[in-house]
Amino acid sequence: MASASGPPVLIQQPAKLKARLKEVPSEPGCYLLRDGEDRILYIGKAKLLRNRVRSYFQSGGGHAHSPRIALMVRQVCEIEFIVTDSEAEALALESNLIKHHQPHFNVLLKDDKKYPYLCITWSEAYPRIFITRRRRFRSPLDRFYGPYVDVGLLRRTLAMVKRVFPLRQRPLPLHRDRTCLNYDIGRCPGVCQEKISSEAYHQGLRKVAMVFQGRNDELLELLRAQMERYAERLDFEAAARVRDQLQGLDALTADQKMSLGDSSVSRDVVALVSDGRVAAVQLFQMRAGKLVGRLGFTADAVGADGSALDPGRILQRVVEEHYSQVEPVEIPPELLLQHRLPQQELIGEWLQERRGRRMQLAVPQRQQKAELIELVERNAAYELQRAQRGAEQQHLATEDLAQLLDLAVPPRRIEGFDISHIQGSDAVASQVVFVDGLPAKQHYRRYRIQSSSIRAGHSDDFMAMAEIMRRRFRRWAQAKAEGADLAELRRTADTALHTGGLNDWPDVVMIDGGKGQLSAVMEALRELNLHEDLVVCSLAKQREEVFVPGAKQPLESEADQLGVQLLRRLRDEAHRFAVSYHRQQRGERMKRSRLGDIPGLGPKRVRDLLAHFRSIDAIQLASPEQIAAAPGVGPALARQVWEYFHPPQGAEDAEEGARSEPVE
Repeated sequence: MASASGPPVLIQQPAKLKARLKEVPSEPGCYLLRDGEDRILYIGKAKLLRNRVRSYFQSGGGHAHSPRIALMVRQVCEIEFIVTDSEAEALALESNLIKHHQPHFNVLLKDDKKYPYLCITWSEAYPRIFITRRRRFRSPLDRFYGPYVDVGLLRRTLAMVKRVFPLRQRPLPLHRDRTCLNYDIGRCPGVCQEKISSEAYHQGLRKVAMVFQGRNDELLELLRAQMERYAERLDFEAAARVRDQLQGLDALTADQKMSLGDSSVSRDVVALVSDGRVAAVQLFQMRAGKLVGRLGFTADAVGADGSALDPGRILQRVVEEHYSQVEPVEIPPELLLQHRLPQQELIGEWLQERRGRRMQLAVPQRQQKAELIELVERNAAYELQRAQRGAEQQHLATEDLAQLLDLAVPPRRIEGFDISHIQGSDAVASQVVFVDGLPAKQHYRRYRIQSSSIRAGHSDDFMAMAEIMRRRFRRWAQAKAEGADLAELRRTADTALHTGGLNDWPDVVMIDGGKGQLSAVMEALRELNLHEDLVVCSLAKQREEVFVPGAKQPLESEADQLGVQLLRRLRDEAHRFAVSYHRQQRGERMKRSRLGDIPGLGPKRVRDLLAHFRSIDAIQLASPEQIAAAPGVGPALARQVWEYFHPPQGAEDAEEGARSEPVE
């Protein structure tokens, strides 16, 4: 919904909405829906802008939006549009706008972190190359390749590439004033000490990118020509290095490619299999008759009105999103489709314009090309079956947990809490969330314990857990005290959970600990008057026993039953998240305490120094002139910092003598 300080949403202003819809022209173009904070919620294209935008705000007539679209419409405060000359131009413009703004509701494909991507951070002076499951654009220049279905093959490929080509190996330098072992053995060109220019490093990395673009043959020809030029100049050492790269690439391509017939054409082949709810899509990348890549996508098979989507619409959605992200050189001259796209001619014109050369879209019906479609479809079926097996396993686990806790329906959102500290110092807590049996990291939270009675040398897990419960459910207790219907709020929370909203009522709350922790939590919930509304349990580590409020004995359960296994995964994840946060807080405290002893260094200058030098060890090794070059540090303060780490010899001797003086 719109924020309290922002303008009201359009559906609450019928007159303004009607006038705004009249201003939208009946021409092709793109429309942008914004919320009360001027953030873009959704970007779309249309052949007739007025009809498309009006459809979002129509009611009755049997038309019903999906929960996701309904949630979006309730937040729209402004409508913008950009008119184009044709629908093809609108398609290209929509692609560029979505890629630049990444609106929340433009989630065309399901991002379930199942398939990994390979990322190259082209925006950096010395780009990194790494595998990630989170496709987050920090800069429009960064590039994601994938998603890759075969994770093992992707890791082996990247490891081979890093052995063949000298690349940046670490996110941060290991040493400030010298290179590490990777430079000595030829695995890194020495980017930390700038032993290679940024332009030369980019040029070398472009060769690496060709491997993940399916352009291995082009790369091999390029390297062979380069080796011959080095040999003609009698630069045999450089020629030998290129020869080694060629041999490594030959081993890589022999390991990852499968030969198919018809080696004259490069093409992509796309097919899907759907169970009515979810569609598994496979995209095979064939270059010169060889399979060089297999990408996988998972898409919703249900439309905005709740009806099943036509397979052609799902394929068009995949084609639009995938080819809007790739570079033009990666678009093949032929795209084979399992089903005809609703706007196939338009998509063909758009792809041809992006590629800069002729491109053909075809739906083969016979002979070899049809067999390729069957091959891709068969692989998509296997991926769908694997996804269904995983979903079935999670569903059985939630059903078993519902029986164990005597719930009417299987829980969707389960929250786990844990405490981490060392004898009360740096005490923190974690809140992790599982949705449908799987981690939902976007809902994780972490807390710093605020109670003054929990400090170094004095710990109280019961008090800490009670504090976290009060802070976690304070808003819900306030809503109940104001007369809100919690049943309606819980229903809203469930709807928001389906649509990616931020409402956060849990079906089950799990505490890491035994009866003592559970009693402390229930006492805190009684203070909030929520003890009868929440389902709470605890899991004791020693025997994996499950306790519920009011019961002296643990529930009858087995450690290996699915419901208990789900609670154990939740408990282990809460423990991991709490420990990692505790270590972070402890490390920051240790850094602050050491530099904080230096007169004249406040918190801001400490942060600036650490940001400049990366570590305290680097500050200790720096000269006064180097310290003075840091932001906000002048020569006088730099001398104080340097003298703190390098006290005069006499002072050290005096200090040592004081320490060694016998006690009478």
